[in-house]
Amino acid sequence: MQHNKLLVVGELNVDLLLNHIEGFPKIATEIIAHDMNLILGSSSAIMAANCAALGASTTFCGKVGSDFFGSFIVEELQQKRVDTRYVTVSETHQSGITVIMNYDQERANVTYCGAMETLTQEDLPWNEMSNFTHMHLSNFFIQKGLREGIDSLFKRVKKMGLTTSLDLQWDPQNKWDFDYEACLPFVDVFMPNEAELLALTKVENLEEAIAIVTPYTNTLIVKRGQKGSIGVNGSYRCEKPAFLHNNYVDSIGAGDSFNSGFIKKFMDGATLEVCMEFGNLMGALNTTAAGGTAAFVDSERIKDSIQTIFDIDLTQYDEIKR
Repeated sequence: MQHNKLLVVGELNVDLLLNHIEGFPKIATEIIAHDMNLILGSSSAIMAANCAALGASTTFCGKVGSDFFGSFIVEELQQKRVDTRYVTVSETHQSGITVIMNYDQERANVTYCGAMETLTQEDLPWNEMSNFTHMHLSNFFIQKGLREGIDSLFKRVKKMGLTTSLDLQWDPQNKWDFDYEACLPFVDVFMPNEAELLALTKVENLEEAIAIVTPYTNTLIVKRGQKGSIGVNGSYRCEKPAFLHNNYVDSIGAGDSFNSGFIKKFMDGATLEVCMEFGNLMGALNTTAAGGTAAFVDSERIKDSIQTIFDIDLTQYDEIKR
């Protein structure tokens, strides 16, 4: 078996980015945006593409429609060196799209899910699962076909010898119907951001929220944007600051880029501190270009950008192991 092969399971859509917008949308009126981009979207795809750019052997499992957006998504993944052999095409559903209206560091999103809702556990490559060492799943709440029996999915993957990670993302219905007590024991790295963890646990204090879920987690990572990240593994706790800079463009996909950095180093066998610091650095790099993947062309350009923007030599992270 080839070492350190990542399988990403999740949603696929394009992002239509609107920037420099004159005001906020109102019913029966029209406003103007002065900048538009159509790019690869979805938290799962951003994480997969950026992991591949960092040098990880990465394969995607998801669904698209038989349409222009579907072809665009698959071609973008392939150009970013992601194996798409387990991306299937629905003949009855259109590909997903998210319209993103950016206002400085805030944004408003509208998503059409389409084919992504039809992905089920049966679509996973169970007969080839032993070819991988790690499975990552993102955006649980908008994937109706995967939600039922999510604990059994992770349990089955763990029994096959893989390590696992999960990023729930936000619940658009705000119901937070996720049985974390049953599922999280089979998840090696649980990766919510602060707002998601508070909403999931239905409390307003972060420390209380951490205390609620840690009895069920193996490693808990709480992403906090400009406040950095918190890692909890049993009784051990680590906090790492964010990498601040003056090259900000937008924060779309920053959490997914954190995931890519963290999981790349996790698969490499790095310490929790190194995984978190590398994740913070990749999240910061993400914000220096539009969308979630533009800052992650290939490993050499990533190294050059990190050196130029943050004055950090990425090779310092290469030899640190658990």
